[in-house]
Parts: sequence; structure tokens; C-alpha cells
Amino acid sequence: MARRAAWGHDTLPRKRAGAVICAMTSQVMEFSAPARMIRAVHLINAASPPPPSPSSHVGALLREWRSARRLSQLDLALEVGMSARHLSCVETGKAQPSRDMVARLADALEMPLRERNTLLVAAGYAAKYAETDLSTAQMAPVRRAIEFILKQQEPYPALVTNRHWDMLMGNQALLRLFGRMRGGPPTHGNVLRQVFDPADMRPYVANWEVVAGDLIRHLHNEVAAAPSDAKARALLDEVLSYPDIPPGWRTRDPEATPLPLLTTEFHWEGGKLNFLSTFSTFGASRDVTIEELRIECLFPADDRTAEVCRSLASAA
Repeated sequence: MARRAAWGHDTLPRKRAGAVICAMTSQVMEFSAPARMIRAVHLINAASPPPPSPSSHVGALLREWRSARRLSQLDLALEVGMSARHLSCVETGKAQPSRDMVARLADALEMPLRERNTLLVAAGYAAKYAETDLSTAQMAPVRRAIEFILKQQEPYPALVTNRHWDMLMGNQALLRLFGRMRGGPPTHGNVLRQVFDPADMRPYVANWEVVAGDLIRHLHNEVAAAPSDAKARALLDEVLSYPDIPPGWRTRDPEATPLPLLTTEFHWEGGKLNFLSTFSTFGASRDVTIEELRIECLFPADDRTAEVCRSLASAA
């Protein structure tokens, strides 16, 4: 399990490593964006993937993804067993790929399930992968697995986000920590907005430039790895519009390497609390909702942080 900064997540531009969920947290809670509070779980209501815009025909999408993967037409054509000339005709709209060819191209480009659906729809076919609401009976085993992790993580914080960093669920420890730290839950329902907004969690993160810099690098990489993800691009533009953002963060540095381990430090009653984070995902998922879930568990990096978390639980 990779360790990254709290709220961070490493993007794999090629091979997507499916991590196995591991046991780690008391009552499962949900972060409700409209109410801006954490409450008992009612889970997300995911929508189906939107159809592509008229300009996003299958050829344009393939060209974007091929460029993002740094593949030539010949490289991609050889990998899927077609001629470079045929691929060129598909990219320019002169030829229509079969459904099977679309699937092989998506495999070669290692596209996430949501983008595979978009590619299929752009080529004139029905979407293949479901996006199932977590509140349905079909998803009960997934909910139980998530709830188990969140409960086992107590008295330390844990949260669940989707691929756009929207906060879906959190445990009681997270509620206690934020409630004591700032008198209530964060203002925003999105982790990136929480960290970058000076009116939200930003003043409470002692090593903000380190944590925010790592987050913005991850977001740049996610945008580069998924060129058709307009929501991620819009989120990047939004967080970069907050005040006092270092100029160097506005462009992606492809040579930047992720930190092997990063501690997130919170200001706390004259001192600091230090946490390390681990991230879990469901491997080999065939559902868009499941594939995009990220479960973050925050572990104390020192004895004082561990004792504060235990004391907050005992006083609850």
C-alpha cells in the first residue's frame, strides 16, 4: 500500500495497480456537501457518464489519449493489431472502428472505466460499464467493506473520496478531530478546496506548502493522464485561482518525482499533530463507482498525535 500525504493520491499514467483493501476505523459517517456537515451514511448518488460533446468524436478522443500516453500511431496500431493507416483514418474521422476495436484501443491506452464508456459512446456504441449507486442492494458488500475499514481505523481518522476528491464518507475520529480543531467540519465537500481555500482548512495545515504542492502535482498528473476529464481540468483551474499560489504550481513538471513519504502537520493547541496516510482502492473492478473510490487512513506519526486521538475518543 503506497503512503502519501494526507489527501494525496498518486496517479499511474500507464499501469493501474489495483490495491487490495486492507483492514484499518467507529460509526461510519458521510460528508454531505450541501449541508456541509458529517452525518450518518446515506452514500453517494452517482450519475451516468455524460455523452461526449459533438466535437469529441472517437478519433479526437483517441488522439488525445494516444498523445497523453506518448504513443505514436504506429506504436498504438501495432499494439492492437491494426495498420497505422487505418488508425490514422479513425483519428481523422474517415473510418469507424468496430466495438471490439474500441475495446482493444481502450485496453492498449489503459483507460479508466469512465473514459472507456465515453469512448464507446463517442464511437456510436452503448456504454459497457455500470456506475452503480452505493446505496443500492447490489453494492451492499462494497459498503460493508468500506464501513469495516472506517470502523477499524478508530480512534484515528479515515475518509473516502472519489476520483475528483469529493469527500463521500468519514469516520467519527475525523469528525472529532476537525470539530475540535476548527469548531466544526470543513466548509467544502471537496478535499482540494478544503486545503487550498484560506477560509477553510488551509490555515490549520502547518506544512501547507509541502502538502498543497504535492496535491497540485498529483492533480496535474491526473489531468495529463486523463485528457478527456473536463471536471479534473476545471478543478485544477479552480484551486489555482485561490490567493498566494506559487507561480511554479501553474504548470506541470513532468520531471518532478513524488515524495516517498510525507507527513501532514496540523496546528493543534500550541503544538502540532503529525499524520501519515495510506490509500486503498478496489482492484479489478468492473463498475465505475467502485473503481473511483479512494479510502484514506491517517495514522499518527508520533506518540503525542496518537494520545490526542485516543483522548478525543475517550471524551466523546
